[in-house]
Amino acid sequence: MKIIILAGGGGTRLFPLSRTCLPKQFLKLGEEQSLLAQTVKRFMPLVKPSDMVVVTNQAYYHHVQAELAACGASGAHILLEPVARNTAPAIALAARFCLDELGAPSDEVLFITPSDHIIHPVDQFIRNVRQAAELAKQDKIVTFGIKPDKPETGYGYIQAGQPFGAGYQVACFREKPDKDTAEAYLAAGNYYWNSGMFAFTVGCMLEELRVHQPEIYQIASAVFPEVINNFAAMPSISIDYAVAEKSTRVVTVPMTAYWNDIGSWDAIYDVLEKDSSGNAIKGDCLPVDCVNTLMLGRNRLIAGIGLEDVLVVETDDVIVVAKRGESQKVKDVVNELKSRGRREADEHTTMYRPWGSYTVLGQGPGYKMKKIMVTPGHRLSLQMHYHRSEHWIVISGTAKVTVGDKEIMVHENESVFVPQSTKHRLENPGKIPLEIIEVQNGSYLEEDDIVRFEDVYGRV
Repeated sequence: MKIIILAGGGGTRLFPLSRTCLPKQFLKLGEEQSLLAQTVKRFMPLVKPSDMVVVTNQAYYHHVQAELAACGASGAHILLEPVARNTAPAIALAARFCLDELGAPSDEVLFITPSDHIIHPVDQFIRNVRQAAELAKQDKIVTFGIKPDKPETGYGYIQAGQPFGAGYQVACFREKPDKDTAEAYLAAGNYYWNSGMFAFTVGCMLEELRVHQPEIYQIASAVFPEVINNFAAMPSISIDYAVAEKSTRVVTVPMTAYWNDIGSWDAIYDVLEKDSSGNAIKGDCLPVDCVNTLMLGRNRLIAGIGLEDVLVVETDDVIVVAKRGESQKVKDVVNELKSRGRREADEHTTMYRPWGSYTVLGQGPGYKMKKIMVTPGHRLSLQMHYHRSEHWIVISGTAKVTVGDKEIMVHENESVFVPQSTKHRLENPGKIPLEIIEVQNGSYLEEDDIVRFEDVYGRV
């Protein structure tokens, strides 16, 4: 069995924590490891890391690489989509990768999973996966159905038909319903939430693509390098629309483990521990006479007074306040920010890079201040800027600095000046994180004023 983990999405439903630069799958949400790392670890009792394929895009490559290392799965494969094309093309690309690059036979089972769900306990989930794999070997496309416990309008539904093995034949798929329809599904008893997880053999999926999506199949039937080259020509369509809703081979297995796709702040509230008043509190928060409220702070004190059924989420540049039950509309906020060209729609003030991170502390006409953290043993590219100079002050650790043809060591409470249009590099040769304050001065201070000459991360 091969595990295909889809980790290319840039979801906005958990804005302001989740943004294009750091989407949901890389968030830790109160846990020690990210949602992606938790997903990878769930499958370790079942397969080796070398039997896992994480499908993502170039922008998230180093994020994925770091998360795999953090959870002891560096041997997993990272498959980069050339462009975003939704789940059906991503799955077709992964299937061809498994056939041509990993030597998988056509009857090998692929288990497809998103990278950003919460599922426990793991042993119960693994039993469900094995049940799905056995049905997949019978040339079936297997979905995981989640027994609904409320009339949820944010999920698609699966209508179960006649029993089949450990599951049921799928009568039909239903779109996200309105409240009355969701209540009818709940009362009927044979409807399940669509979890977005699938199991099938490589050959079965390629055959179903041939029948239902010939445009995708034609490209996916070539050898892997050609599939990569022509990937952008595939239509952008989900696996549900492309195959699952059309195929007669689909069965669903009711998942007995707990599942939550963390698709909204309401879902976050549901999974967090509550106090005696029903409040879910994370961070530096002070609730006074608050009931059934989520308060999630990162950098500042949040004081709530008399709040009931309210969601408050704070970052250093955005605060979102919403009524519980309305958090699906946060995507409307993001769309409005995008339409206004606001940076907050896509970027945090802290941006992560292969070598560490930087945080914008302040900026104005002609200047910008950053706090830069370089992880031990890492270094930035050898670069220069046409429009700005930089002052670096070391506040923790030791920096190895190249300026022009000079190389110097800069220690805590020491500084160095980098003139405009001068080649330079910052490195951390030590054993602890290097932290510096960078003050930029110049007529243009954006990130695209970087000319790279050497880079160990392949960005030249």
